[in-house]
Amino acid sequence: MIFNFGSINIDHTYRVPYFVRPGETLESNQYSVGLGGKGVNQSLAIACAKGAVSHWGRVSSVDAWVVHELECAGVGVKDVELTTEPSGHAIIQIDALGENAILLFSGANHGFTQERITALIAQTTPGDTILIQNECNGLDQLIPLAVSHGCKVIFNPAPMTAKVASLPLEQCELLFFNRTEAAALLQMPVESSAADLLKRCKETLGDVEVVLTLGSAGAWYQRSNETLFQPALKVKAVDTTAAGDTFVGYFLAARQAGLTPSQCLQRAATAAALAVQKFGAASSIPMVAEVDRLMSCQQEEL
Repeated sequence: MIFNFGSINIDHTYRVPYFVRPGETLESNQYSVGLGGKGVNQSLAIACAKGAVSHWGRVSSVDAWVVHELECAGVGVKDVELTTEPSGHAIIQIDALGENAILLFSGANHGFTQERITALIAQTTPGDTILIQNECNGLDQLIPLAVSHGCKVIFNPAPMTAKVASLPLEQCELLFFNRTEAAALLQMPVESSAADLLKRCKETLGDVEVVLTLGSAGAWYQRSNETLFQPALKVKAVDTTAAGDTFVGYFLAARQAGLTPSQCLQRAATAAALAVQKFGAASSIPMVAEVDRLMSCQQEEL
């Protein structure tokens, strides 16, 4: 089982010709409200890929519809806590090229207590997987506690903050980074090559597995002396929101199903390519049948 200690956000998304500048009032030509947050997006992606996942999160009772939506998607929800605090939310701008800029308010996502974290870990079984991102508080407590309980911790440190470097990353089994996150953590120029980033990862983190995602430049997997590359599919992106979360979710569902790292990369890249061709965050995550269909088409073209 994958237990996802993850954020739940309400996304307010605006289509704009370009990102608003300081002091400017910019008209948006499209607006929508939907479910988001890196945590919940990754839970949904795992469920869409037919993986087994239970979400550990907090959301305002005003937004209780979130629980129903997750449950209908196949995500375990018994440990989603309804609170009196405001939900986390995001203000998302999508420009004409499909790129995004996001303003994030943590809200209830930062309300986890040590007692609550201890109670959540206590229900796990050694060998279970704990997935975390950097949108909830208490990671410094959760990581060593989960490892001491025999769980495998998988970390996607986004958004990247200075506090990430102080976490016991060497205790994690697998880390997902994009180029910006890896460069920030490793204190390297963001234009560093993938080879240099992966080399520094190995020097810094030892044999921790690493997946480095580079958007249209593909993705890399590294473990010990094994390095794999997965090219990105050539598609026209209209909205990159949640593409990285889709990649993570599909990779982990494939891993849970016993696929090889190479197969996990391929499925994740295919799912992400479908996600960037749709608008929205959670709403852009493809169903497993769509991913299977596209992968079949790719095989036929070889």
